[in-house]
Amino acid sequence: MQELNQQNNPRREFLGTVATGAALSLAAMASPLSVFAGADKNPDPGDADKWFDKINGKHRVVFDATEPHDTLPFAWPRVFLLTNQATGTPEKDCSVVVVLRHAAIGYAFEDRIWDQYPISQVLKAEDPVDKAPTKKNPFWKPAEGRYKIPGFGTVPIGINELQSSGVMFCVCNAAMTVYSAVIAGQMGKKPEDVLKDWTAGVLPGIQIVPSGVWALGRAQEHKCAYIFAG
Repeated sequence: MQELNQQNNPRREFLGTVATGAALSLAAMASPLSVFAGADKNPDPGDADKWFDKINGKHRVVFDATEPHDTLPFAWPRVFLLTNQATGTPEKDCSVVVVLRHAAIGYAFEDRIWDQYPISQVLKAEDPVDKAPTKKNPFWKPAEGRYKIPGFGTVPIGINELQSSGVMFCVCNAAMTVYSAVIAGQMGKKPEDVLKDWTAGVLPGIQIVPSGVWALGRAQEHKCAYIFAG
């Protein structure tokens, strides 16, 4: 019997290790979510709702950007505008909304945030040209001619360039809350301090919304057709 117990001990130790690891994994997931659920960190939803009232174009779309997806969250809005212009509808008569949520939220931040925090590594948002981690937002005021689309040539797909064409950008506050808590844990910082810094570092003209899915719903209520930005 003693020999049998000795044989079972390694199995028990293994199961105990698995159980402990599972508990730690669940705790790691639950911690940032509890930060979001336990505090009133959402911007005034009235402001966000008013922002959607700007949608008034003849042709209306909302692009759902959930991951970096190379250049696609920014290339598709430009292609939409170019092809509408080619078929008789100028930019001013189109309404384009881009929802930056989940792992695409990094593109809503100024270079300072990319430099101070591991945005590129955590969100897997490499520079799409250099194919390497970056310390700056690759789509904020990119160098002229940096981005090209085969068949189209050089295209202006920087966020600032798209904003100049009337494209509206918003960013998910829920994802900002979760990822800021994750990175705060990695860096030994307070989650609320990191979130406050990220909020201050949102690029000009980008609207913070309660959540990305909330924004997708609002955009479709304003007659925007849904397009996955990937």
